[in-house]
Amino acid sequence: MRYLVNDSTDACRNMAFDEFTLESLPLDEPVFYLWRNAPSVIIGLNQSAYAEVNLPYLQAHGIALARRVTGGGAVYHDLQNLNYTIVGKSRDLNADYPDYLHLMVNALRQLGVAAELSGRNDIMVDGRKCSGYAKRVWKDRLMVHGTLMFDVDLSVLQDVLSVPGSKMAASGVASVRSKVANLKDYLPAFKDVLALKDALHRILAGADEEVILTDSQQAEIERIANEKFRTWDWLYGRSPEAQFRASKKFACGTVEVNWSVRHGLLEDVRFGGDFLGNLSAEGLAGGLNGLRFDGQVILAALRTENVSDYFDGLVAEDILGLMM
Repeated sequence: MRYLVNDSTDACRNMAFDEFTLESLPLDEPVFYLWRNAPSVIIGLNQSAYAEVNLPYLQAHGIALARRVTGGGAVYHDLQNLNYTIVGKSRDLNADYPDYLHLMVNALRQLGVAAELSGRNDIMVDGRKCSGYAKRVWKDRLMVHGTLMFDVDLSVLQDVLSVPGSKMAASGVASVRSKVANLKDYLPAFKDVLALKDALHRILAGADEEVILTDSQQAEIERIANEKFRTWDWLYGRSPEAQFRASKKFACGTVEVNWSVRHGLLEDVRFGGDFLGNLSAEGLAGGLNGLRFDGQVILAALRTENVSDYFDGLVAEDILGLMM
């Protein structure tokens, strides 16, 4: 099978690379490419970033957030995870979709991994998930892309996909948690993920040649990344409604806050509890509605008020900490 080379580890650019290949690359036959992301969380098309991802953890550890154009759940990538994409024309989705998946399954089997397709969208080994995949159809084209966990830091994976306990409920597609496996455990002869990448490339490419992108095509991918995949509207604004609640005991009493986030904006902010204050907290809550659910934006709004008028002895940072 002919192939593309994508050496970028920028998650948002790689989402743009997928979209360009699916929608704009001239294709007479299927192509594939293997690629990696620097530490990042990739959420599905229909997911809420706020309900699926521990955003404060991402920000504290410099982990990127990206949203892909396919459905399914949130996944964590680092440089020890290998991604694959296969794109081609399709006249029969019922046949082509499993055929594309079996290309990767059969390649893993050739390397000695007893890989099996699950009933969902996973590739399993010994009953544990080593790959999740998703698809998208565009006109007469089909794209299948997925992950191959080689030596992913599973402790970070757990932390980034563990939303703090303030979450109440969220609409959209929730992630399904599975027992996971690193392929390193089943491929002891491979010293690192790049060795796996080289071996899979040889199997999938055979004697076929590279499809080389022009400078203008590379520039178009960068344009798509900047104008779509790196934007706040795409990353956060697409998020379906999520509802949250948080509570904490302060010197002035217990403060509880309930709020919703729809398309990235705060709605229905309500304070409750047995706290003491001079003014009704409804006034403060009303000023937060309609703001982006972003720590800096919320802090700036809180600082325009004297928060201690509503909660004795508290400052803007106390309320921000409660919500974020």
